[in-house]
Amino acid sequence: MKYLAASIALLTLTACEQQPAGEPVARARIDGKTQPAPSPSPTPTETPTIASQVESACRSIIFEDTPLTHCLAIPSRHRIAMELGPDGEAPYRSLGALAKRRNARTIAFAMNGGMFDDEGKPIGYYVENSQRRKALNTADGAGNFHLKPNGVFFGSGDKWEVRATEDFLKNVTERPEFGTQSGPMLVIDGKIHPEITQNGPSRLIRNAVGVDDKGRAHFVITNAPLSFGRLARFYRDELNVKNALFLDGSVSSLWNPSTDRLDTGAPIGPIIVVERRSQSQ
Repeated sequence: MKYLAASIALLTLTACEQQPAGEPVARARIDGKTQPAPSPSPTPTETPTIASQVESACRSIIFEDTPLTHCLAIPSRHRIAMELGPDGEAPYRSLGALAKRRNARTIAFAMNGGMFDDEGKPIGYYVENSQRRKALNTADGAGNFHLKPNGVFFGSGDKWEVRATEDFLKNVTERPEFGTQSGPMLVIDGKIHPEITQNGPSRLIRNAVGVDDKGRAHFVITNAPLSFGRLARFYRDELNVKNALFLDGSVSSLWNPSTDRLDTGAPIGPIIVVERRSQSQ
């Protein structure tokens, strides 16, 4: 979405693999019911769906009374790419438009990823298929994007990172295969962004990404409004992620073919696509 022009005062503010050591964040489903037993395989008279055949990379959990969806991308299982729109055409502006163009069986999940202007084009650093479409944005200004430090989520092959913009500018010399800039950073080197309070008054549906010490990318989308502080704490305290980046709010959306989830809503901009690696690789 076009970045919010709200004042900083208002800004003070989801995995198939086993999670980091410790007690699970929650054992209940979002609706509070006991998790049901796995559904049996489709009978010959049923029409198989993607959701019945593919294990989900996302899980629903509760953190501090807020329902979240946590999706885990693992380098050995997934590849990550950015998509804005079909080549030579206008931006998709929705996950539904992307879904019409892609084979859902190859997609682990997709999520909006990065702030954008009125046309859906990125306002910060953006790299797609190793082609830089927008240079790094170091300008000052109002709104979430400019709440320094902001940062970049980027990577090539099976190495993915989140770095604060100044860190990226000083230390990343080779162009990555994908990259998207957003802001603010939620967690920087294990510490919560200095402008983010514990549980500020700004409450929205939000999404973010962080990369842990094992190189796994943790994507989170909230299923109810929450503060920047609570989202940052989830990354720092529960996921043990040292660097996490806020992706957007209000327009946050997720496509998870394995659960038939395809969010709709306000127009979006850049899209982070997490694809399944073929079993032969």
